Amino acid sequence: MKRAFYSVLVLSLFVGCGKLPAPNDDVSRVVEDLGVDDDAFSFLVIGDFGRNGYYGQTEVAQMMDQAAHHLDIEFVVTTGDNFYDNGVASVNDPLIQSSFEDVYTGSSLLVDWWVSLGNHEYRGNVQALIDYSEVSRRWNLPARYYSKTFDGEENGQIDLFVLDTSPLNAPYYSEAKYSAVALEDSSAQLKWLDTALASSEADWKIVIGHHPLLTGGKRADEPRDVSERLQPILARHQVDAYFAGHEHDLQHLVSSRGTNVFISGAGSEIRPTGTIPETKFAEARNGFMAVSIDSMAMTVNVIDKDGAVRYKTSLPRKR
Repeated sequence: MKRAFYSVLVLSLFVGCGKLPAPNDDVSRVVEDLGVDDDAFSFLVIGDFGRNGYYGQTEVAQMMDQAAHHLDIEFVVTTGDNFYDNGVASVNDPLIQSSFEDVYTGSSLLVDWWVSLGNHEYRGNVQALIDYSEVSRRWNLPARYYSKTFDGEENGQIDLFVLDTSPLNAPYYSEAKYSAVALEDSSAQLKWLDTALASSEADWKIVIGHHPLLTGGKRADEPRDVSERLQPILARHQVDAYFAGHEHDLQHLVSSRGTNVFISGAGSEIRPTGTIPETKFAEARNGFMAVSIDSMAMTVNVIDKDGAVRYKTSLPRKR
């Protein structure tokens, strides 16, 4: 779509190798063939990651850079819990540097990052993360929830709806560490989402939130406040996919209402996962997701920290 001349030149130099070298020239760790058209509109999805580079975060970041290079991505989306354990205190909090700026240093990751809030952000200063959008060239969190439209050219228009799902969880209102959720109007957010989806004329409608609609992981048996409040809206407007985090693993599930739910929460510390009847894929492994949209389908590649494609699925275009 927008590959520069130098990319073509590099390709010609390495045509005999069959694969492009990674940006760090470590040819032994190149992402496998993702089977994505060169003209596809691509972006990465990462969640539950901010741990000062530990628990596999650095390795995931390095592989994200390689995938971003190969796919010529447009941006990165986060599914929340960007900074552990207690969010950040201010725009000058050193955790922003040590858990974000100093970790995602690859040249192909110097693109826009569209950020969502997780529950751990609510333990700190959420407004500071919004304000950091004015400090950082790539960090984008214009509000607690928002939408963004992208022109995918021949691949269609893509509308991204980013939610703040913590206020949708009833149990948080009785926990002191999440007391700030009581200041937010969850009903107003849901009304906004319903209206925004209804008015959207995009070819692709993608919703991002921290809490999953359903899961086979650690929280499989917990009350599904988010699911009960969000699923009817997503189904009514035929949302193409809902991406979440919160579970420290990688999952793809299809709800009874037909909504494709992807959980990309393996950006650093992981924990065991499992399956439920709606499960299509589940694995407890450090990694991220690469989303590529062409004129016919949206393809999601699940990539681990070593560059292996653990799972791949394509969703046909609805509109």
